[in-house]
Amino acid sequence: MIRRLLSRPVTWIVVAVLGIGGAGALYWFQPWKLFTDTVVTEALTVVPSSEPEPEPVVSSSAAPPKATAVVIAEGKFVTHEHDTSGTARMVRNPDGSHQLELVGLDTSDGPDLRVWLSDQKVREGVAGWRVFDDGEYAELGKLKGNHGDQVYRLGADVDPATFRSVSIWCKRFAVSFGAATLDIAKA
Repeated sequence: MIRRLLSRPVTWIVVAVLGIGGAGALYWFQPWKLFTDTVVTEALTVVPSSEPEPEPVVSSSAAPPKATAVVIAEGKFVTHEHDTSGTARMVRNPDGSHQLELVGLDTSDGPDLRVWLSDQKVREGVAGWRVFDDGEYAELGKLKGNHGDQVYRLGADVDPATFRSVSIWCKRFAVSFGAATLDIAKA
């Protein structure tokens, strides 16, 4: 029976189609990423404490105060398609440039994950899964890892005031793994 089945050309065509379809599905869904983790440990900005420091005695020969980095917005991640936690913070550097820092990020690995700034409001649950490509967004790059601390520099053409949220966005399936509202930091 099997010998007769294997001698027919239609059997080989079906086997070839199933093999190609299976390979395509593996490429598209990348199921092994459910079991992989990438930890990133980039240096985060040292932000001055919010406690007031004593006023230094200023003499006429003292150098001007050194500019420091400032957190201008931050928020906690909420879960969307996959469990996601950590903090996102927008930092203004002393030179006037900006960067987004993901602090203690913990999410699933997945195919084609990106870091997006968006003008959309973060919604919890399924209602928030697919909103971030509805309006204005800026892609900061591929997600460097699904665990740890990472830094994404904003290009000179990206105005951080335009965006109110950050999303870990799966570009392949147009879905958010998790997102954080960027609330203005208190001075």
